[in-house]
Amino acid sequence: RRPSLLQLAGRAAVLRTSHAGSRRELQQAGAARTRCRVGAAQRVVAAGGERGLIVGGNWKCNGTIASVKELCAGLNAGSIPAGVEVVCAPPFHFLPMTCALLQSPIQVAAQNCWVGKGGAFTGETSAEMLADAGVPWVILGHSERRSLCGEDNATVGKKVAYALGQGLKVIACIGETLEERESGRTLAVCEAQLAAISAEISDWSNVVVAYEPVWAIGTGKVATPEQAQDVHAGVRNWFAKNVSPAVAGAIRIQYGGSVNAGNCDELAQMPDIDGFLVGGASLKADDFLKICSAGR
Repeated sequence: RRPSLLQLAGRAAVLRTSHAGSRRELQQAGAARTRCRVGAAQRVVAAGGERGLIVGGNWKCNGTIASVKELCAGLNAGSIPAGVEVVCAPPFHFLPMTCALLQSPIQVAAQNCWVGKGGAFTGETSAEMLADAGVPWVILGHSERRSLCGEDNATVGKKVAYALGQGLKVIACIGETLEERESGRTLAVCEAQLAAISAEISDWSNVVVAYEPVWAIGTGKVATPEQAQDVHAGVRNWFAKNVSPAVAGAIRIQYGGSVNAGNCDELAQMPDIDGFLVGGASLKADDFLKICSAGR
């Protein structure tokens, strides 16, 4: 039996509604992808301008004279995209050689420095010594320093303040353990670490924050892009509430924790991830250069 005109009209209405819904879903999905691309590419800050990407290579306690020479040669042979700041942190023993070998625009950082002026502190290196040697950056508060050397939040805050006072730029590390994440304390832990620094400094212009979930460092486990973005957004919100909206918009927040050439592009799409602090992959020139170009 042929359908009536009323039935045909009803079917047409259902099809139009279905097609409209599909179009809306496609448009929404496209808009979401566009927002990610725009966020990663522009990273517009509240005070105007853009947050540049910064990629750090933490070589930790690795290397020989021969391997450092080979790594520096490989990095020099590569290309760093415009607008990306790159900082490599060799062990103290290799700092002079690395400073001499690495070519611009790659900069050099120390992995740590003493909490105050130099003196009778066996095995330590002061911020004044780093500045005198022409080392512009220092990594402070890394989770391995906190867990293995007993550095607490207050000590890290004082270290950051003293290093800044000597003209160094600082990569300040924060992050939670697996136990702290599973108990829902990720942001509370990160905020306490930031508050200890904020108690010592008022100018954040020469500070980069590196969020490194401790459970992902050197384990092969990586926070999903969404997990990392959630914490980065929470950290930026902390700055807006406790420092200023201008600092919140301008501060660069790196992600660290088993970052490699295979996962960096996806992480780089997140709008509040402004670069990476890389461990093991920074010892391989090709991989590290790929990470420096993430999202490009």
